[in-house]
Amino acid sequence: MRPSIYNERQRRLRELLREARQEKGLKQVQVAEALGLPQSTISKYESGERRLDVIEFIDLCEVLGVDPRHIVGRLLTKVPG
Repeated sequence: MRPSIYNERQRRLRELLREARQEKGLKQVQVAEALGLPQSTISKYESGERRLDVIEFIDLCEVLGVDPRHIVGRLLTKVPG
């Protein structure tokens, strides 16, 4: 059995956060600097190599200018396909 980091919700969360970053026109390095983290950490979040805890998720949403509740709402909505 694959570790839970590879489950569909984790994949979708990474996708939603990456889309939010790109929609804001931000590079990974800009997000990392705003959070006081190395760029590699943002890359690992987006690739699934590293999971976000809830506080990191909230902090990341603040930097991206998105409401964490909006991301969670989209995460809970089934995607056709």
